[in-house]
Amino acid sequence: MSVLPDPGASRAVLIGTSRYDHLEQLPAVSNNLTALTGILQGPHTLRLPPGHVTVVENASHNHMPVTAVREAAAEATDTLLVYFAGHGLVDPHGALNLALPHTQPGRIETGLPYDWIRDVLLIDSAAQRHIVLLDCCYSGLALGRMSAPQDLADQAAVEGTFLLAASAETRTALAPVGDTHTAFTSTLLDTLRHGIPGGPPLLDLDTVYRHLRRTLEARGHPVPQARNRNSGALVALARNHADPPAGPATDAAGPEPAHRPWPDPASIRTVTGFFTSLAQVRELSGLTQHEVSRRSAGRISTGSISRLIHRETLPATWDTTATYLSACGVPDDQIRQWRTAWQELRRNEPATPEPNASAPHGETGKAWRLSALWRGRGH
Repeated sequence: MSVLPDPGASRAVLIGTSRYDHLEQLPAVSNNLTALTGILQGPHTLRLPPGHVTVVENASHNHMPVTAVREAAAEATDTLLVYFAGHGLVDPHGALNLALPHTQPGRIETGLPYDWIRDVLLIDSAAQRHIVLLDCCYSGLALGRMSAPQDLADQAAVEGTFLLAASAETRTALAPVGDTHTAFTSTLLDTLRHGIPGGPPLLDLDTVYRHLRRTLEARGHPVPQARNRNSGALVALARNHADPPAGPATDAAGPEPAHRPWPDPASIRTVTGFFTSLAQVRELSGLTQHEVSRRSAGRISTGSISRLIHRETLPATWDTTATYLSACGVPDDQIRQWRTAWQELRRNEPATPEPNASAPHGETGKAWRLSALWRGRGH
């Protein structure tokens, strides 16, 4: 079954090179990073907190992206997404080399070997699922480098890995001159924003890949490639926003409440994920806060609903949450699963707020341009 990752237990590292000393410039890559950051943090997709998205643009040293991935890999326990956009080169051994600003053709030490990223994911990551998106020339070369010896895979304890590459190993990716985004990322962004007409409620990676392949092939663009390991293809990147929202739970013309694509309480791992999913319940119900209050027979006011879904700590009692879920139309058996998730989180709730929970308004956590930070440190 497709599942959306818990945003509180997930991380994303977006790596891109738009400026080059020895290769063709790719200004669209900078736009890719900005747009994808917004999408991943926004309501259409994973709703990642700002501090859970790290952007590495125009890295001056090849260890900078690896360090960012390693830090995210240590923090993520649900899903880790790694994205790269820029030039891809092939080294003398036929392996993929990700180009950085100072990369020179034929000088492998000036680039970033893809295998460095791969090894962090397979060996050092605490995440159960990994998503790798490569928007570069020859990115299909990475498809043959995601597997590992069985003992190494067992040590990594990876539940699922999905790699999506913009082009086959013998093809170049497409970055049309003057376009805002590269062809692959532009289509990906459009899919996540607008959904897939007639598609499933959750846009899992296999569905996204097949849609990208059909769309890009129809446009005459390079066709993406994919590699799935274990259950990686079932990880969803977004809810499908192509079709209008279903009517309220009381609308006989809409899906019965039991068959609505409610958030899965079993996938909730963090307090952040609990409240993110709680807010999604009302959105999926098709009800306004006033209607939810009315359906609760006045037991919860609109103000109480707003305070409930915008909390940063778990409520000490269960009744208000149960009333809210019931008023939204969530079936009783699922409400019991919600209570189990709440009880588990209460048992494990830290005494101090979650990281970044009390960050000043406007704080973007790790979503900075790391190259600028390193320059400020004198590197």
